[in-house]
Amino acid sequence: MKIVVTGTRGIPNIPGGVETHCEELFPRIAEKGYDITIIRRTNYIQDRLSIYKGVRLLDLKAPKKRNLEAIVHTFKAVWVARFKLHADLVHIHAIGPALVIPFARLLGLKVVFTHHGPDYERDKWGKFAKAALRFGEKTGVKYANKVIVISNAIGNLLQRKYKRYDVNLIHNGVPAPVFFTDSDYLKSLNIEPDKYIFAMGRFVPEKNFHQLIHAFASLKDKKDYRLVLAGDADFEDIYSMELKKLARENGVVLTGFIKGPKLQTLLTHAKIFVLPSSHEGLPISLLEAMSYRLPVIVSDIPANREIGLNGDAYFQTGNETELAGKLENLITETPEKIQYNMEKYRWEVIAEQTAAVYEKLLFFGKK
Repeated sequence: MKIVVTGTRGIPNIPGGVETHCEELFPRIAEKGYDITIIRRTNYIQDRLSIYKGVRLLDLKAPKKRNLEAIVHTFKAVWVARFKLHADLVHIHAIGPALVIPFARLLGLKVVFTHHGPDYERDKWGKFAKAALRFGEKTGVKYANKVIVISNAIGNLLQRKYKRYDVNLIHNGVPAPVFFTDSDYLKSLNIEPDKYIFAMGRFVPEKNFHQLIHAFASLKDKKDYRLVLAGDADFEDIYSMELKKLARENGVVLTGFIKGPKLQTLLTHAKIFVLPSSHEGLPISLLEAMSYRLPVIVSDIPANREIGLNGDAYFQTGNETELAGKLENLITETPEKIQYNMEKYRWEVIAEQTAAVYEKLLFFGKK
């Protein structure tokens, strides 16, 4: 079975939720004997790999413009999938690239579409881009043979808006944690184990990192805790520049984009993890923090609520005063590690579920 994946920037070591999803999922599916090709965007590639953990990699150019990059690249990828790779199935990720699904169907391709979240709710997009994303969602849901959603909240949205009731709920996942006792990386950042609050993600408005900085800065007694932000902006803009300026002014540690041992070290030694977002699909960063048994403070958006944390973990989205109060309480209490139930977020389970969707489509027809 030959499967071509597009809608992602690519793998490996490329920042982004969809990218992390694909990097974890598709090598596991390839291990099951499936022929997987991920078509990558050259804008983000810093290697010369043609294969990664059993997954074939093919690089195609895309415009270096945020509003055009995904749609143009996906259009080219679908053409290549049909006429050069002779794919049995195309798996398209995210609602922007889903605009191309009708074209893929016209070419005779069978399509699986994973909806990672209503991206038109993100603050970074203008009016035209939001309209295009809404249309992408609509066409993807209508024309894809199979639709996967990563949360019940997204599934309910598609049922309510488009009356599509046959969606497949397959959660985002998280790998087993790798704990690092070595603290040399922490020393390079001038922070101490168990004496910092940690957050990570892209520097975009909907992550609300500016609110986290304000809340942390307002604490009267920080008890020598530091705030560490891991991440950066894909495209530097006014918001990301102002966020970095605000961080520097308040003594926040900025690491840039990190993965692997550096990220694992920070997760191992953090005391508290915070996710203040106003928009998420099903946040992998939160699942990663939970896998490291970190006490967490998160906004009360539906995607975070769906995970089912203790009620004390949630604060009203956008309420900096409540967030500051939660931070102060946890710093004062010096919280212990928490053993969360992560079984349904195991990538091995998710790979099995995704492969089952492929099998049903290719061998049992549309339904």
